[in-house]
Formats: sequence, C-alpha cells, structure tokens
Amino acid sequence: MMLVNGQPADSVDPRDRGLAYGDGVFRTLRTQGGRPLWWRDHYAKLAADCAALMLDCPDDAVLHGEVCRVAETGEGVVKIMLTRGTGARGYAPPPSQAATRIVFSAPLPAYAQAGAPDAIAVRWCTLRLARQPRLAGIKHLNRLENVLARAEWTDPAILEGLLCDDLGAVIGGVMSNLLLIRNGEMFTPDLSECGVAGVARTRLLRAAPRLGIPVHVGRLLPAAILAADEVMVCNSVMGVRRVARLDDAIWPPAGWAALLSKALDEDVD
Repeated sequence: MMLVNGQPADSVDPRDRGLAYGDGVFRTLRTQGGRPLWWRDHYAKLAADCAALMLDCPDDAVLHGEVCRVAETGEGVVKIMLTRGTGARGYAPPPSQAATRIVFSAPLPAYAQAGAPDAIAVRWCTLRLARQPRLAGIKHLNRLENVLARAEWTDPAILEGLLCDDLGAVIGGVMSNLLLIRNGEMFTPDLSECGVAGVARTRLLRAAPRLGIPVHVGRLLPAAILAADEVMVCNSVMGVRRVARLDDAIWPPAGWAALLSKALDEDVD
C-alpha cells in the first residue's frame, strides 16, 4: 500500500522535485504488528534532516498514523519519502513550499528475517564517496553513489560493500553504518563530511556507555578495520550483523555483535 499526502495512490507528479533533483529526504524503518519500531528516533532524525535541507517536516502524529496504515500486519518495512513538492523547471526552490509526503510498505527482506545468518561477507567497493559537509549525515534522496557502488557486485554470498571517501578514510557500508571493536573499545567513522548517520548507529552509540564500552568517533583507515577484534555493520532493517569475511580477511566471533544486537532493541534511553 502507498499513500501520497495521506491518500492512496500509485504515482507522483512527474514535476516533483524529489524525482527531478533528489530534493528531499527519506527514512526506511522496520515495523512489527502494524507499528514502527524505534519511532522516536526515526522521527527525530527525519525532522533534523528536513531542517538541514529547509524542508517542512510533517506532524509526528500524522506521519505515525500513515506508517501504521500502510504497515504489514506481521513484520515488514515502511519507507517514508518527503520532497519539496512540485515546481517549475529549474533548480531554484519554489517561493512557497507544498511538500510531497510518500509512505509505503514492503515485505521484510530475506537477509533481515528470523533465521537469517548473523554473520555476513562483505567486500571493498572501488567507488569513492565525495565529501560534502553540507549534506553529511543526511539521508537525502540523491543516492546515486550508493546505486553505483551496489552495482559493483552480483555475488549473492556478499551482502554488503564498504565505502571510503576520496581521501581513503572508511565511511561505512552501501546500506549500513560500520562499527568495530578493538581491545574492548568501539570505533565508528566520523560522518561530518560524508555518509549517512543511521538510527541504528545512533542507538548503539547511546547504548555503549550503559554497557561500559568506550566509544571513539573519528577517521578510520582500512588498516584499522583489518586490525579489529570484531567488525559489524548495522541499519534499522537488519539490526546488527557481524562481518565474518571482508575479501580475504576473516574474523571469528568475539561476542560483541550479540551483545550490541540485544542492546539495540532495549528501550531504556
């Protein structure tokens, strides 16, 4: 089911700026029993991303109601897309904003279903992310870099690819954030110049002090990944996944992924 501005629909205006320019933001969230998980965090991130792009953010209750309307009865995924709406041809934003709000559901992907392996294989991508601090951290609709990176492999045994920026610093996965543990401490890339700051990452960074895990957010090079005791990727749909293999590098389980996976779902913050 898809809603456009609260009404059932299966199309949008071809003049919509989200379609023409990627002028908008989105969230992809997991649902259970017809309700969204981690809604408070998802809405806060959506509002922050809208503010960064000077977009009007819909009312919390309105958007929550629409997510519940389209959600699968069991487990599923809902995607929310907000655009600046329709406008005349050209990059200049329209003087008045009439945002487009799109909410639709999809089945839970196989890699996120119960029984899916908790350890995955990943690869390095050759594509390099451009650094743009103005857009860093935002889940905006222009995701062409991710599309091109994901096109680099077809092997179904590889779930994810890791991306570096143009200076060689590791930023994260094509569809996920990156975490690693070394000597009992957590490290994750600095996303102040590029990349997406996901809700699962936010929740894990918030949970780490409660678990007594020191956290470091900073510049990471590929050598730091290879030297880690455990490497993990995370997003709001699949949760935490332990990286068992990265090209020729192999890591045995060290217990951190299971610990963080449990903490991810704890609503004690």
